[in-house]
Amino acid sequence: MDVTEYMTYDATGLAELVASKQVKPSELLAAARQRADEVNGRLNAIVVRTDDLADSIVDDPDLSGPFAGVPFLVKDLMQEVAGYPTSYGSRALRGDVATEHASVVQRWLDAGLVIFGKTNTPEFGAKGVTEPEYWGPARNPWRLGHTPGGSSGGSGAAVAAGVVPAAGANDGGGSIRIPAACNGLVGLKPSRGLAPYGPQTGESMIGMAVQGVVSRTVRDNAGLLDAIVGPHPYAGYQAPVPQRPFAEAVKDAPGRLRVGFSARSAITADPDPEAVAAMHEAAALLAELGHEVEEVTPPYDDEALARDFLTIWFANLAAEVELTKARTGATSRDFEADTLAIAEIGRAAGVVAAQQALGNVHGYVRSLVDFQQSYDLFLTPTLAKRPLRVGELTTAPLLQRLSRVVSKAKGGRVLAKTGILDDLVSQNLGWVPYTQLANLTGRPAINVPLHWTPEGLPLGVQLVGRLGEDALLLQVAAQLEQARPWAHRHPAPLAP
Repeated sequence: MDVTEYMTYDATGLAELVASKQVKPSELLAAARQRADEVNGRLNAIVVRTDDLADSIVDDPDLSGPFAGVPFLVKDLMQEVAGYPTSYGSRALRGDVATEHASVVQRWLDAGLVIFGKTNTPEFGAKGVTEPEYWGPARNPWRLGHTPGGSSGGSGAAVAAGVVPAAGANDGGGSIRIPAACNGLVGLKPSRGLAPYGPQTGESMIGMAVQGVVSRTVRDNAGLLDAIVGPHPYAGYQAPVPQRPFAEAVKDAPGRLRVGFSARSAITADPDPEAVAAMHEAAALLAELGHEVEEVTPPYDDEALARDFLTIWFANLAAEVELTKARTGATSRDFEADTLAIAEIGRAAGVVAAQQALGNVHGYVRSLVDFQQSYDLFLTPTLAKRPLRVGELTTAPLLQRLSRVVSKAKGGRVLAKTGILDDLVSQNLGWVPYTQLANLTGRPAINVPLHWTPEGLPLGVQLVGRLGEDALLLQVAAQLEQARPWAHRHPAPLAP
C-alpha cells in the first residue's frame, strides 16, 4: 500500500483491510513511517519514536483486536509507554523512562493498535499552543506558520497530515478539542470517569483531565473510545459504562433535539467573525437536519469560570513542579520561565484560594444542568480566534528573566499584584474561552470540523452534552459529518 492510498482510509477502514487479509500490519506501518519521515521535519509533531515496540507488535502472529494492525501515536503526556521516556514536554523529565504502560496505552495495545511514536506537547500540557522549549514548536499542516493548538497539538498535526488516522490525546481544559479545531479533526472530551487514568498517578486535576483521541472520522472516535472505557483497578470511582458500544450507537440518528447556541464571552468581547460564522453555519445545518435551534444567553459567567479554572490549574502546576523536583532532582533551570511563574502564583495563592475555586465548581454544574433541562446540547465556537501564529504567545525574554527571579524569591504575591493573572486569562484563554466549562463540570464535549477560513485554516464548533450522553454527541457529530463530509480534505502544503 502506498502512502497516498493509506491516507484515504480511517482507522476503522484500515482495520477492516487487515482483518480481511488484504493488507499486512507491516505494510501499514511502513506507509505510516514513510509519511512521518516526509512531513515531521516541517511539523515537529512526533518527538519520540517507539520503533522497537511497533516492530514487536506487527511481528506478533497473535496480533488481534478491533484495530489490529492500525498505526497509532500517543501523546508524550499522561500516556506512558514502558521502556521509553515521558517528558511531559519538559527538560526536567527528559530521562524519566516509564517502567509500565499507562492504563489507556495498555488498552490501545490490547485493541491491536501499533504505537510507533509519541507526540509533541507544551510543558506539562499547560498551554493551548504546542511550543515547548525542550522539543521546539509543533506546526499546523494547513498553514505551517500557525499553531496546531494544544496541548495535544502534536497529535492533531500528525493526524491532519495523514501520518496516522487517529492519535492519543487528553483534555484538561480543551486539549483535545482545541487541536481538533485547529487541524480540522473530530475531538471528543468524554464524560468524567469513563476513561482510565494511571497507574503511575491518580486522577489528574480532580478529574478535569480525561483521556481520548483526535481522529479524522466520527466512527473512529467512537470505536477508539470503546477501546478504553470501562472499570480499571486503580479507579477511585466508576462512571456507568454504556450498555451499547459507541461504535454501534453512532450508526443511529439522534432524533430531534433542542440546541441552544451562543458565541458570547466576557473574556473575548469580539470573537473572530469567522468563529461566529462557523457557529451560525453549524446552527443552520442542525436546523436543516430537523433540530430545534435557538440563540441563547450562556448559562454561566465565563470570566468567573476562567479565574476559578486557572486558580485550580495553577495550584496543580505548582504541585507538579515540586513533585518533579523531589522525584528527579531537577532544578528550576530545568523548567520554563512561564511554568515557574504560573507555579509560583499557584503556590502563593494558597490552599484557601484553590479550595474556594473548587467549591465554585458546583455552581457551574448547577447552571449547566438547569440549562440542559431545556436544551439537549449547547453549541459554541471551539475557538474564539483563528489558530494563532507560532510564537504569538511567547513571553518576552525580559519578562521570562523577571519570572525566574520572582519565582526564586517566592514572590508570587508580588506577581499577583501586578495583574499578571488578568494578562494570563486574556492571552491564554482569550482565544479559547469556550472549552473549560466541560472540564470543570465533567460534561462531554466534542469538536466538529465544519468550517475553514478563507486562508484555509480549520475552525471547528463545539457541542456540550449532558453527563453520560457521550453517545448522543457522537450521533449528532456523525449526522453532521454525513451532511457535510470533511474526512476527504487534506492540507495542501503537505500533499503526498
